[in-house]
Amino acid sequence: MTWQPTLTWGNAQKRANILQEIRQFFAERNVVEVETPALSQGTVTDVYLDALTCKYNFLADSISEQSVDLFLQTSPEFHMKRLLASGYGCIYSIAKAFRHEEAGRYHNPEFTMLEWYRIGFDQFELMSEVADLLKLVLGGDKALFTSYQDIFIETISVDPLVATFDELVEVLTKHGKAADWLIEMNDADLLLQFIFTEIIEPTIGVNEPQFIYDFPIAQASLAKKSLDDPRVAQRFECYFKGIELVNGFNELTDATEQVARFEDDNKKRLEQDLPAKPIDRSFIAALKHGLPQCSGVALGIDRLVMLALDIKDISEVQCFSIERA
Repeated sequence: MTWQPTLTWGNAQKRANILQEIRQFFAERNVVEVETPALSQGTVTDVYLDALTCKYNFLADSISEQSVDLFLQTSPEFHMKRLLASGYGCIYSIAKAFRHEEAGRYHNPEFTMLEWYRIGFDQFELMSEVADLLKLVLGGDKALFTSYQDIFIETISVDPLVATFDELVEVLTKHGKAADWLIEMNDADLLLQFIFTEIIEPTIGVNEPQFIYDFPIAQASLAKKSLDDPRVAQRFECYFKGIELVNGFNELTDATEQVARFEDDNKKRLEQDLPAKPIDRSFIAALKHGLPQCSGVALGIDRLVMLALDIKDISEVQCFSIERA
């Protein structure tokens, strides 16, 4: 192990300049910066996300001899929505986020996330604003916008909204991606996500940022259903040069439906021999109180800096990677 940083002084200054540009971008739009807790009593139920946990003995309603689990946040989302429900206007946060996953070229278990919420925006208005921010930081003139359904049809000639399990297995076999464990799960949505990640993602946003929108409802537990097609939800992602940069939603505001989706997440977790996660009751209480119609988006700052500085490994845009932390 070495004590030295993985981020050079020169690139540290460039990263700081990018953060200053981002803050100026929001200042000009009257979007206010907020801070949210890194530790929380609640966490996400997402099947594909795991939070880091720690023990705490001093909550007001617990006895000091018995510790409770607190969770390092995978994003500031739930706290920011609680702020919106309490009467805050349009807000953004540049915050540390934590995910219990393997480190790699694009991943570090601790990273910096930019998240913002725009009251009254739909997903297309927010996608446009994201494109403006990317143009400011990365340059370029345009972005591409393609629906999830269309990108499947264009890339593999399969409609993901009507394809059968057997048809999806055939696609995997054709591309040499079939695996016994994957097929044995007997989950068509899991196959869709695997096909998207392994076959379609490498073709997206090669020369300019490309937004993919209207994901299947099962892949968007925090987004509103589309008014035009109830099979999909108003969720979008953005890719550029092989990197997933952005994940956004026209936010679900119905507390009852949100609880049902969280419970469905936990059902899937149990089916995959994963532990169920506690539903964040403070977040649900905020939804019951009333979340204004809004759209929100999360953007990986470290990945954005990688693109801006033409750097190939996330460790080189962070002062200390997990191996040197």
